[in-house]
Amino acid sequence: MVLEGHPRYKSLRLRNKLVDGYEKGITSAHGLIAHGRGEAFDYLLGEQTSKNALDATNVACAYLLTARHPILSVNGNTAALASEEIAEFCAITSIPVEVNLFHRSVKRINRIADYLHAHGVVNVLAGFDFVKLDHISSDRAKVDKHGIFKADVVFAPLEDGDRAQALTRLGKVVLTVDLNPLSRTAVTSTVTIVDEVTRAMKNLISFAKRFEGKDDQDGLDTLKASFDNVQNLKTSYVIIQQRLQSLTL
Repeated sequence: MVLEGHPRYKSLRLRNKLVDGYEKGITSAHGLIAHGRGEAFDYLLGEQTSKNALDATNVACAYLLTARHPILSVNGNTAALASEEIAEFCAITSIPVEVNLFHRSVKRINRIADYLHAHGVVNVLAGFDFVKLDHISSDRAKVDKHGIFKADVVFAPLEDGDRAQALTRLGKVVLTVDLNPLSRTAVTSTVTIVDEVTRAMKNLISFAKRFEGKDDQDGLDTLKASFDNVQNLKTSYVIIQQRLQSLTL
């Protein structure tokens, strides 16, 4: 039980979600370690969404709203942390979800798919009708023929770098959420949202709602064209530097 007055209340709630996911067979033990690494960067960012991250989130949403075949790639951590937000975002945008795992097993894929369904995600691809992508040695190379393989825009929160690189080599737009602006995923992706995944998903929902039912292709295209991911990552790094410099011991 986490008391609401605890200074790490939000952070501890997310940890509890991951532990619960691990006990349900959704999150892997390796995923718990990965979350801890990301959480450390969130502390450096002040555990809040910067204007820079919000701008990147809006650009990512613009890509998803204008894509021909968008897909949201979900791993165990993303499912455990943000299944309800994913369900709401996908209900607004009609974007399908594909379960794609580094530590892949049929049992865990089915558990994650069932978990997403239980939280309101309607269109979930399990990746059993798969194609293997080149340049990836892990099981994440196995992607659904009707999902990631077909997609022109892939939104892959909490991505691993080798697949992000492979997807960009295939000419796909890759959108990710990564709290580490120096990671291989961050520097490889088309748009990197340097933010915590549940905050990013809530901001995506807000942006999608603003454009729901509207036809503003030109405005969304302008938003995409104005974005520079290298500058985005540099600004994120500067935010961390400035926060460290502002600390007094």
